[in-house]
Amino acid sequence: MLSILAVIAPIFALICLGYLAVHFRMFPADGIKSLIGFVNNFATPCLLFYSITTSDFRAAFNIGIIAPYYIGAIVCFVVGIVVARKVFKNRPGESVSVGFSGTFTNTVLVGLPVMARAYGDGALPVVLSIVGLHGAILLTIGMVTMEIVRRDGQSLGKTLVVAIRRVISNPLIWGIAAGLIGSTIGLQFIEPAEAFFIMMSSAVVPVALFGIGGALTEFKLSENWKQALCASLIKLLIHPAIAYALMIWVLHVPMEIARYGILLSAMPAGINIYVFATYYDRGVSVAANTLLISTVISALTITFWLYVLSL
Repeated sequence: MLSILAVIAPIFALICLGYLAVHFRMFPADGIKSLIGFVNNFATPCLLFYSITTSDFRAAFNIGIIAPYYIGAIVCFVVGIVVARKVFKNRPGESVSVGFSGTFTNTVLVGLPVMARAYGDGALPVVLSIVGLHGAILLTIGMVTMEIVRRDGQSLGKTLVVAIRRVISNPLIWGIAAGLIGSTIGLQFIEPAEAFFIMMSSAVVPVALFGIGGALTEFKLSENWKQALCASLIKLLIHPAIAYALMIWVLHVPMEIARYGILLSAMPAGINIYVFATYYDRGVSVAANTLLISTVISALTITFWLYVLSL
C-alpha cells in the first residue's frame, strides 16, 4: 500500500498545487488555459511523436486491450444516458450529455502522468495505442447520438463532417500520425533533435497536472451534483470493471499488459466532456461538476485500482 501511495501522492500533490496557486492568486487564472494549450497542442504531440517513433508501436497495438477499453466506454455511455433519462428525468439531449460525461477519459492531462508514474515508459506504447483512437471514436459516437436524439439537431451528414473536422484538427492526431510515419520509415533522431523531443516530453507531466488543478477552480458544485456524482462513479468504477472483466476473465490477456488498459480506463473524466456540453448547450453544469468530482475522488479510486492490479 505504501508503494501505491508513493505512486499517486506526487501526482495529486501537483494537482493540489495548481488548484491552490490559482485559488490564492499566486498564479493567474487566465494562464491556466495557456498551460493546458501548451500541453495539448505542443508538448503532448511531441511526446506522442517521439514515443511512437522510437517504440515498437505496431506490437503494442493489442486488440485484446483496445476492444475491451472501448466496449467499456460505450457501455458506460449507454448506462449514463439511461440513468439520466429514467432516474433523473432529463430530456434526451441532456441525457446524452450526461452519458458522455461518464464516458470520455482524461487520457492526456491525468492518464499519461499516472501511467508513466505507475508503470514507467514501458506502458506508453500500449497507452498511446488507446489515446490515438480516443477522440476519433468517442467524439464521433457522442456527436452522432446527440444529433439523432435532439429535435433541433442538424443533419447526420453535417454532424459527421463536424466530427471529422474536430478529429483531424487535433494536434494530438498530428503527433500520432507523424509518429506512425516515423516508425514506418525507421526515422533516427540526431542528438539535438532527440534532446528537444525529450525535453518537450518531460514537460507533459508537471505542466498537465498543475494545469488541471488550476482548471478545477473554474468549476463549482451546483444543484446537479447528484447527476455528476453518478456520471463520475460510472467513469471511475464501471468502466475499469468492464475492462478488467473482458481483458482478464474473457480474453485472458496477461495482467502485466492488461493493467495498462484497465488503469487508463479508471482515469477521471476529460475536459472534452465540458467542450461537448457547451457545444450543444446540453447538461453543461453536470459536465462541469463531473470534471470536479471525478478528478477529486479519483485519488481514491486510482489507489483502489492500483491495489487490485498489483494482486
